[in-house]
Amino acid sequence: MSERQKMEAGDWYCCLDPELEALRQRARRAVHVHNTCPPDDRGPMAPELAALFAALGQDCLIEAPFHCAYGINLSLGDRVYFNAGCVVLDTAPVRIGNDTMFGPAVQIYCAQHAKDPARRAEGLEIALPVTIGENVWVGGGAIIMPGVTIGDRAIVGAGSVVTRDVPADATVVGSPARNIG
Repeated sequence: MSERQKMEAGDWYCCLDPELEALRQRARRAVHVHNTCPPDDRGPMAPELAALFAALGQDCLIEAPFHCAYGINLSLGDRVYFNAGCVVLDTAPVRIGNDTMFGPAVQIYCAQHAKDPARRAEGLEIALPVTIGENVWVGGGAIIMPGVTIGDRAIVGAGSVVTRDVPADATVVGSPARNIG
């Protein structure tokens, strides 16, 4: 089984693999085009970036600068908005529902590195999916950790670190994020 197949299966894999590096390089090139293109020339996002995504709904807007690790695991519903400075480390599927908005500098992580330092030095990690429902608002600077699901209409306060699932209609704040209603 290749390292990419292990990553896609949710097994431990080596991120230092040449095939994975080639995919990350492809994403870096697309992200660079998006981030350096004048806004009038690229529309809501550079076509090179849009072509990476697993799925892309209508009327999505991704402000520059933006970064994603692969892009191939990112699925956006309709009218998804990313403010400037967002990062998506999509080593596993990241699914984002319709009408969801992200403030500036939001970070979504799927990679969980090995806790053992020797294994971590070997590049071992596991990819856990992130799912964000419809009509969710994620405030600026929030961090969504690997394996988290955020329910429809939830609100994540600015600067929050979301380490566990958020129910639909909940508002969470803090580090770690806690439900306040």
